[in-house]
Amino acid sequence: MKYVPPSVKETAFNCPHCGALAKQFWHSLYLSPHSDESPLPGIYTQEDIDNFCAGQDARSPEVKSTVDWLNKMIQGYPLIEKRSETKYLNSQLMNCNISRCYNCDQTAIWVYNKLMYPVVGDVVAANADMPEDIKRDYNEAGSILNQSPRGAAALLRLAIQKLCKELGQPGENINTDIKALVAAGLDKRVQQSLDVVRVIGNYAVHPGKIDMRDDRATAESLFRLVNLIVDKTISDPKHVQEVYDSLPSNLLEAITDRDAPKSK
Repeated sequence: MKYVPPSVKETAFNCPHCGALAKQFWHSLYLSPHSDESPLPGIYTQEDIDNFCAGQDARSPEVKSTVDWLNKMIQGYPLIEKRSETKYLNSQLMNCNISRCYNCDQTAIWVYNKLMYPVVGDVVAANADMPEDIKRDYNEAGSILNQSPRGAAALLRLAIQKLCKELGQPGENINTDIKALVAAGLDKRVQQSLDVVRVIGNYAVHPGKIDMRDDRATAESLFRLVNLIVDKTISDPKHVQEVYDSLPSNLLEAITDRDAPKSK
């Protein structure tokens, strides 16, 4: 699959958020001073979310949307508030731009020609189906790859430990986890990937611990393996299920009837 690194010189590249090779829309940034009533930046807390939810139906789409917005604000995600009027625009922030992905609609922040957010480093973006907790470890590993390949490799081994838990295993001993997953019918390529992770460097090193023999090549291999494992264990089954669920209801019923136990 073609990979186009994110760049200010491109109108289409692999999104640093979702990883898809997609069209990117570029935006300028403008400044508007805070009002006298609210002179400081708005910083939200969990208490603000609790106060907002008090007395409201948490299942309401409007409430869910606002809670999601507040959670992203607390986690430090830069968000764009879309406004129809333009009178609040006072001056342009030069040398700073935003790219917005056509595929996932998430934004990236650039200063001159450097990608400032998200901090992913010079690595392929995390698989879009990667669980958020694991994706944070992956992106953090990417952000320190140049400065500390050993630290990046340690974070990626921790991510793989968490992936084993996602697949229903304890995540305490990768060898035991692989054995159980193979017995449950694990894809051979995933089994081989996990075994590579186990034996690269010192397999006795616990996940998240530094192995002094790790180098950049080891870390880069681990990035590829984490994405491959997610692709084969999460993305492929998800896509197959989506196609299956799109079949007409009468065909789904026929399949269910075909596979139902026959009474003697």
